[in-house]
Amino acid sequence: MPRLATYQPDIAPNLASMIRTAACLGVPVDVIGPCGFPFSAKAYRRTVMDYEAQADVTHHVDWDAFLAARPPGRLVLLSTSGERGLWDHGFLPGDTLLMGRESAGVPPEVAARADVILRIPMPGGGRSLNVAVSAAIALAEAVRQTAHVVPAG
Repeated sequence: MPRLATYQPDIAPNLASMIRTAACLGVPVDVIGPCGFPFSAKAYRRTVMDYEAQADVTHHVDWDAFLAARPPGRLVLLSTSGERGLWDHGFLPGDTLLMGRESAGVPPEVAARADVILRIPMPGGGRSLNVAVSAAIALAEAVRQTAHVVPAG
C-alpha cells in the first residue's frame, strides 16, 4: 500500500480528515512536525475521533526524523506547481504521497527530495483544492492503481 505524509500541517481538522481518509483506505500516515497546533496524545485522540483504532499514524518531530524513519519507496509530492498531472502518474505500492502545509506548501529543500511532483488537474479553472480533499483524491488514485499489484521481491 502507499503511505500518506503530511508536512507540518497547520489546521487540525484538515489533518483529522486526512487521517480518517487514510484509515478508511488502510493507508498509514506520517505526520511531520512541528504542527501548527498542539499535537499531544489528547489532541490526537480528539483529532482522529473514533478512527483511532483503525488509524496507523506515526508522528515525526521534524523532517529529518521523517527521512530517517521513512521506508523505501518513492516520495511523491502533491503541489499546485507540479508539472505532471496526477492521472498521468503510475503509482507503486511503496510510494509515499506528501502533502504540504495549507499556508505554504513545502520549502524548496523538501520539494528537492521528491522523486516526482504531481498536480491535480483542474479543468474547471480553480487555483487549488483543500489539502484534505487533495489528499483523498490522490490516495484514492494511488490505492486504485496499487490494489492488486504484488511488490517485487
